[in-house]
Amino acid sequence: MNRALLTLSAVFLATVVSAEVPSHVATSPVPRDDGWKKRHESFNVISKEGKAPLVFLGDSITQGWGGAGKEAWAKYWAPMGATNFGIGGDRTEHVLWRLDNGNFDGLKPKLVVLMIGTNNTGHKGRPQKELNGAIYDCTAQQTADGVRAILDRLHAKTPDTKVLLLGIFPRGATPEDSYRKQNEATNALIAKFADGQKVHFMDIGKTFLGEGGTLSKDIMPDLLHLSPKGYDMWSEAIVSKVKELMGQ
Repeated sequence: MNRALLTLSAVFLATVVSAEVPSHVATSPVPRDDGWKKRHESFNVISKEGKAPLVFLGDSITQGWGGAGKEAWAKYWAPMGATNFGIGGDRTEHVLWRLDNGNFDGLKPKLVVLMIGTNNTGHKGRPQKELNGAIYDCTAQQTADGVRAILDRLHAKTPDTKVLLLGIFPRGATPEDSYRKQNEATNALIAKFADGQKVHFMDIGKTFLGEGGTLSKDIMPDLLHLSPKGYDMWSEAIVSKVKELMGQ
């Protein structure tokens, strides 16, 4: 292949990739695979029933209330009528798609506990199926913009619902972990979304940290997802605030 043809091929590939990747990935709603859509549809059914007063919304850490966190869920949240709208692997753009396609249609909870964004950080540098294999990249500011968009969607769909916005949990063994640093940068941005009325912010990350800011595998076995002990710690850290915001 001659040099001119190689150059044209490179330009063509660059054009295709740029066309496939939105300029602001975190705020561009996008769905995932069929298994994901099935779980999404189950949330739509719950939404149409309109009964849940408390919703946990997020990614695999939230979905984990049904796994490692099931005992804590039964103890703390099931008695409050809570439901779990977490899907493993979700980023802000996936939650936005869910909200645009049936989640919360007919559902007016008193409170939503929202934590999202660690996958916007952690998926950097990875090819993504929903982007036709393009390499994913997302900054702290873009992730914060995605969180802001989710808050706006929630308020448009259910104006009287309060949101307890949680800072993204720490990840990685030490404070030097690059993913942890980006999550902390995102948290500094989303903390500003709290207005003390409809949006309340809590960063409980230090709850999980040991001496020198280290993470224990006793709490996060893979230094990202919580153990049963971790879910109990999460519950204890927010239960008083949740009850306050729900008027209990």
